[in-house]
Amino acid sequence: MDFVLGGAAACGACLFTNPLEVVKTRMQLQGEMKSRGTYRVYYRNVFHAFYTIGKVDGLAGLQKGLVPGLFYQFFMNGVRLGSYAIIESAGYIHTNGRVSAVKTTLAGASAGVVGAIMGSPVYLVKTHLQSQSTSSIAVGHQHRHEGMIHALKAIYRQHGILGLWRGSSAAIPRVSIGSATQLSTFSSSKELVVDLKVFPQDSWLVPLSAGMISSVMVVLAMTPFDVVSTRLYNQPVDQMGKGQLYKGFSDCFSKTLKKEGLTGLYKGLGASYFRLGPHTILSLFFWDELRKLYQKLR
Repeated sequence: MDFVLGGAAACGACLFTNPLEVVKTRMQLQGEMKSRGTYRVYYRNVFHAFYTIGKVDGLAGLQKGLVPGLFYQFFMNGVRLGSYAIIESAGYIHTNGRVSAVKTTLAGASAGVVGAIMGSPVYLVKTHLQSQSTSSIAVGHQHRHEGMIHALKAIYRQHGILGLWRGSSAAIPRVSIGSATQLSTFSSSKELVVDLKVFPQDSWLVPLSAGMISSVMVVLAMTPFDVVSTRLYNQPVDQMGKGQLYKGFSDCFSKTLKKEGLTGLYKGLGASYFRLGPHTILSLFFWDELRKLYQKLR
């Protein structure tokens, strides 16, 4: 049930934040491997990107990749949050009755690694679909899939079962660092809010406040890894399934840093917060409330 509750909470958040995921993906791919000022800027900021995609691709364009996005959230976050809930319930994240920063970080990172491996194939497809757009505003490589099932079949047919896990070398550090930051700061922030007695201990405002604090830290820690992950998943590949732009995580990281500077690794930061921020707040809030409801109904 811990896995189901974690997955359900993440899916609930995904319904609201998927358009922002589309915007974030496009902004992270814009100007890929090009120096500032040498490429056309289709998306000036998160609001302009939202408007442009809606105008050119239509409202449906803002929900591209929703189906694989929901599958990804259910399996990845179901495993991640479910694993963490089991670790937390067993008392492994506490030392002398208090939340341990070291233990929560290790538990969050471990849960993130498992979740990233589980969800990698649908994250690959989600990225491909969300980058697809009308040629007049296209950025990054265009894969031209017709949907999630078509994409999974096409990738498997061309590159075999291992092709479905292409890009996972970036997904593991991305999710493990994001998960460690998110869950450790969420647990610590919840404890802090309760200690300060700002709200009653059982109030829904406690997890909501903790989620808001956690969201800021997650975006700052995760964005460079998110940019690298998006680019590795979306890059074109040869007949052998090898990337034509990057050899792997470290190669993509170093090339982006060298060609585009530090700002290249933080491309789409605003979009990242508008997506990751609400998603972190909503998913952690839904997760905490669903767990409390389940405990009452048992």
